[in-house]
Amino acid sequence: MNPETLAVHWKKVTLVGVGLLGGSLGLALRKQGLATEVVGYVRRNTSLGECLRCRAVTSATLDLAEAVKGADLVVMCTPISQMGLLAVQMLPSLKRGALVTDVGSVKGTVVRSLSAIFEQRGVHFVGSHPMAGAEKSGVSAARTDLFNSAVCVITPIARSRPKAVKEVEALWKGVGCRVLRLSPEEHDELVSRSSHLPHVLAALLTNLVLNPGSRPEQQSLCANGFRDTTRIASGSPEMWRDIVLANRRNLTGALRRFVRELEKFDRTLRRTDPEALLNFFELAKRRRDEWSEQSSGSSQE
Repeated sequence: MNPETLAVHWKKVTLVGVGLLGGSLGLALRKQGLATEVVGYVRRNTSLGECLRCRAVTSATLDLAEAVKGADLVVMCTPISQMGLLAVQMLPSLKRGALVTDVGSVKGTVVRSLSAIFEQRGVHFVGSHPMAGAEKSGVSAARTDLFNSAVCVITPIARSRPKAVKEVEALWKGVGCRVLRLSPEEHDELVSRSSHLPHVLAALLTNLVLNPGSRPEQQSLCANGFRDTTRIASGSPEMWRDIVLANRRNLTGALRRFVRELEKFDRTLRRTDPEALLNFFELAKRRRDEWSEQSSGSSQE
């Protein structure tokens, strides 16, 4: 383990929400010995036993105040639309000087609102977004190695406490992530193209091809290419509704640019221009292969 990851150890970490990301974080924290106690806050009775059976937490509770009481670190792992209300509800029970972060896929609105809430009690908030996940949801899908070699974006703002920023970075490095710092605005612009746009396209393609009005043979002809391209469409609808609404300005721009490129390809196809079509696919292959090679190299560092 990198010696830097050993510098921070928390007596009590609280996971507000113990689904795929929260559960995987709990498993990794326990495996790496980064926390003495990992407490999970869940909303349903059925989730209590499930969290314990998966060994994602040392204890679980339906009581938010009890969950965060005395916590050194709180990680918010709920859909982003729920974070503001939960922050207000937990505020009276947080100790001064506690550290709070989140795993939300949109940072601008989240960082501004949560920072303002937590500052009222002398609690330090630093936004983060681990670029890891899967189409399956729930703690039963949690994996100890989910964050291995994944990029985690840390999004401090001007008034963020430097020590708090370093501790959040140490958290994600400790569970295997590669850390990148961006402003909340930079983060939201970039992920609108690389994460949010692909999800919308996967959902659109799924709805188009698997339309009940299609011929019965259509589904039989959906092979690996269709499966790979649409895998992420099986993600949580609630979560993705929240994401696209929270980042709608950047996503709208990404969609418009994509439509322009799609129209350009349509014109090329209508012209029956084999050379231009070959260039189109060669460029995509070269860029994708170069990215894949670089990504593989980074994951081995």
